[in-house]
Amino acid sequence: MARTLSLFEEDRLTLPKSIELSVESLRHYGSLYKHWVVSFSGGKDSSATVTLIADLIKKGSIPEPESLTILYADTRQELPPLHAAAMGILQELRHRGFDARVVQPELDYRFFVYMLGRGVPPPSNTFRWCTPKLKLMSIERELEALRQERGEKFLMLTGVRIGESAARDQRIAVSCTKDGGECGQGWFQHTSSEAVADILAPILHWRVCHVWDWLLQADLELGFPTFEIARVYGQEVSDGEEPINARTGCIGCPLVERDAALKRIIRQPEWAYLAPLQKLRPLYWEIRKPQYRLRKHGEFKKDGSLASKQNRLGPLHIEARLQILEQVLQIQDEVNIVARTEDKPEISLINDEELARIKQLIATNTYPDRWDGTEPKGNTLLPTLFSDGAVQPLLFDDF
Repeated sequence: MARTLSLFEEDRLTLPKSIELSVESLRHYGSLYKHWVVSFSGGKDSSATVTLIADLIKKGSIPEPESLTILYADTRQELPPLHAAAMGILQELRHRGFDARVVQPELDYRFFVYMLGRGVPPPSNTFRWCTPKLKLMSIERELEALRQERGEKFLMLTGVRIGESAARDQRIAVSCTKDGGECGQGWFQHTSSEAVADILAPILHWRVCHVWDWLLQADLELGFPTFEIARVYGQEVSDGEEPINARTGCIGCPLVERDAALKRIIRQPEWAYLAPLQKLRPLYWEIRKPQYRLRKHGEFKKDGSLASKQNRLGPLHIEARLQILEQVLQIQDEVNIVARTEDKPEISLINDEELARIKQLIATNTYPDRWDGTEPKGNTLLPTLFSDGAVQPLLFDDF
């Protein structure tokens, strides 16, 4: 009788053993569902997941479900080489007979429309609106439609993997034994009967080196254009350079202090013309400052008492939005002028539809809920208000 492999073997897992564990989890949990959906972001882990599943099905290593849908969340903020690789993978999947779909955020929730049209400040680690608005909402909308179409709950396959981040590892550790799932045999999450899908992470146990090895194998042996993904993250076949274990794939991600992926890209001659994109992240950090935003003053609760957090910073004011819009379009033009000269792919930070919507929202003085643009600017000196109604006026208010 064959012995079941475990993540906690004394021997260090190799890629073939990791694939065996993935096959076990897909056979076991996959057999419980007629319909599968693969969530594909274009990053290294989800690219490894979708190409692995496609290959295993075609080889007959795992049973093919009644339907398999691949959903690519196009945030319109992906690094150009990663986006190009994702489009190539989708094209190859369609060529092999798989249903591969692209979903985008609704117009008003796209990055620059939401930020410059409505005035919402750039994402931060304490206000991370980008993931739900750009990715999750569009995926959930498509999943709901699929649930209605299929008439039953399906299995959603993701590229979640141990080692991506400490916070994610902690969530996995807490829930890894839930519903009888075993560590090393895929992270399975069973939801309520009314939910859209249950979730399986079939490469949960893969080490990062397994991901790189598989991506190179998928390109050289299976015909998927995954080599460019490895190059973006710093994995070179020839020199053995240690790849970075970065998770960001967004242009100028404002959540990181150092944009390692973009720096690696522009060191490659064919992508050097993207260098002006390095101006975006400092711009996002700059416009978080008070002078670009409005501030609430004299804010009261529903019961009439003074709100505890006075003078809180809020949205970007109209002048700042117009200034930022001009700078972003200038960066886009800088890249595309060189792209046209060198016959390289052009970029689209803000397309015509988005630009028209941004201008429309600015023209109608659009702000987030409970803001109207009459609030003082964030760098305005204001008197201090106390809960008993007392006011401490400004000293030297003539300055």
